[in-house]
Amino acid sequence: MTATGSIRIEVEGLREQLRYHAHRYYVLDSPELSDAEYDALYDRLVTLEEQHPELITPDSPTQKIGAEPADEFGQVRHHIPMMSLQKVTSEPEFMEFHQRILKLLEGNQPTYVIEPKLDGLAVELTYQEGVLNVGSTRGNGTIGEDVTANLRTVRSIPLRLLGRYPALVDVRGEVVLGRREFERLNRERLAAGEEPMANPRNGAAGSLRQLDPKVTAARPLVFFAYSIGRFEGAGPISQTSALEFLKQAGFRVHPLARECGSVDEVIGSHQKIGAARDSLDEETDGTVIKVNEYGFQERLGVVSHHPRWAVAWKFPPQEETTVVEEIILQVGRTGIISPVAVLAPVRVGGVEVRRASLHNEDDVARKDIRPGDRVIVRRAGDVIPEVVKVVPGGKSPRSSPFRFPTTCPVCGAATVREADSAFHFCTNLGCPAQIKERLTHFVSKGGVDVEGMGGRYIEELVDKGIIHDVADIYFLDETKLNQMDRMGTRLAEKLLAAIDHARRPDLPHLIAALGIHGVGEHVAQVLSAAFGSLEKLASASVDELQTTREIGPIVAESIHQFFSLPQTRDLLTKLQRGGVEFPSYALVRQGPQHLAGKVFVLTGTLSSMSRDEAKAKIESMGGRVTGSVSKKTDFVVAGEDPGSKLDKATELGITVWTEDEFLEQTAP
Repeated sequence: MTATGSIRIEVEGLREQLRYHAHRYYVLDSPELSDAEYDALYDRLVTLEEQHPELITPDSPTQKIGAEPADEFGQVRHHIPMMSLQKVTSEPEFMEFHQRILKLLEGNQPTYVIEPKLDGLAVELTYQEGVLNVGSTRGNGTIGEDVTANLRTVRSIPLRLLGRYPALVDVRGEVVLGRREFERLNRERLAAGEEPMANPRNGAAGSLRQLDPKVTAARPLVFFAYSIGRFEGAGPISQTSALEFLKQAGFRVHPLARECGSVDEVIGSHQKIGAARDSLDEETDGTVIKVNEYGFQERLGVVSHHPRWAVAWKFPPQEETTVVEEIILQVGRTGIISPVAVLAPVRVGGVEVRRASLHNEDDVARKDIRPGDRVIVRRAGDVIPEVVKVVPGGKSPRSSPFRFPTTCPVCGAATVREADSAFHFCTNLGCPAQIKERLTHFVSKGGVDVEGMGGRYIEELVDKGIIHDVADIYFLDETKLNQMDRMGTRLAEKLLAAIDHARRPDLPHLIAALGIHGVGEHVAQVLSAAFGSLEKLASASVDELQTTREIGPIVAESIHQFFSLPQTRDLLTKLQRGGVEFPSYALVRQGPQHLAGKVFVLTGTLSSMSRDEAKAKIESMGGRVTGSVSKKTDFVVAGEDPGSKLDKATELGITVWTEDEFLEQTAP
């Protein structure tokens, strides 16, 4: 089934939202969505990509694990990837997981280990000769941030292992901030006039990712160990023996972790941990269930993102009731107007919440949410909850249905809602709200990277009329900056130096900074490689853009339309007047296009190269790699332990290449 234009637009919109919210969650430690809301967006994207594999792109959120490591820290490569877990939300779904295990183990009965799924920051600790050598965050699963100095300050992390230990071992676990300490720290922050932390998870992440280890040391963080990566020599043979080793080595293991000899025991333990979650000091949103025997784990193997031998069983989201005090509207950088429910403060799962996203007009209308209504709010680990529905009998007698205004709430310009869109848009490109959001995007690390230009400065620069578009930052000087509150000479000099550095961006970051709809960092890289300069990209026709690898008709039209606008041409001229260099880019030299138009799926482990290397080789020859097998797949490349993708390929009659056949077919 070929994807329609509306499906392509929805897919691009979902990706943009997921990237934004993943950045807020993992990098900025400042989430705006609940876990449940994020999962719903992610699951919808997975469904659409499974139905239309031709829409899958390498930079889709479904093709990665976690978030990229921050630039402020050094990078650490995990020798064994720190994978995410498959999730289930009900007993029938867990039983499906169990039945798959039995089928793959050909009837052999495993035992399981169940543990609380702690809501903190996953880390890996590498010990050499029993001494803590390196500590890193999970990062994107393959590369994490080097936070060794900060982890050394966590009191429950031993700097030297106790008892007998191997010459080399990687210990994995979760750094958490307890609820009582979280609340105490927030009281202190409020008293000092500082912003409170969003929730314990973000408190833990923010505390551990401080540039000054002294700040981390002042935070009462706790580490719970839950697994082992590398282990030199004869090590544990099961999860149970691994946990026992960790206890004897001096680590804290959660007291509710236990071995279960049957599925009934697993279900009963899950229910007990769920009943106890409110009494635990650690935030937990579910349980993790692992096949106990390592021999069985090796037989079961892994798929691209998660092991087959483990699952996260999520608890039902926590719910409370409160009153919608008002519905306000927020304007984003592309002009999208989003409704937000302002709530009477309510504690949900130990965190006070005051706002909830309502997504769009259709969401508000479907739930018929009005100011004054008493509603059920649901939280699943994040600060901003989901409004589930109006409480029966909770409709305010004085309320009337919420209507979207015909003018922008910020600038008063007319609003429009296109026929195939769920969103209202402000039509004024000069809207202060849009300018702030565009400027935030432009100066971000994914853009031209103006270090130190944060939200407070952007708000004030726009509100005081000092800046009217993104190019205006290059015309700032000390006189203009002196109009700002609390802007001393030293800060002004530092900010101007950062702006001067941002006059020389590379081409991919400059293209990404412009904020073209559908063009993120990866697509900007593709466009840079294909066209070599901003001038050639700006003059490209829709047909030229569409013939570029990975650029479809929707994105091609979006790029062409952006550069056709008079205000875009004016902006580019103004950027050059401000001293911004438009760099060139070395064009990609592709090899013979033997695989042009062919769709590939990679499964299993290749011995001669990594998955990324195999993917790059296919793409250099004109082929395309997707994540799932469908009728549109031309070839499946099967390495060791290929898994269910090989079964599906056989079922559909798709050609399967061994690794040797793949190397032969792609030889120069």
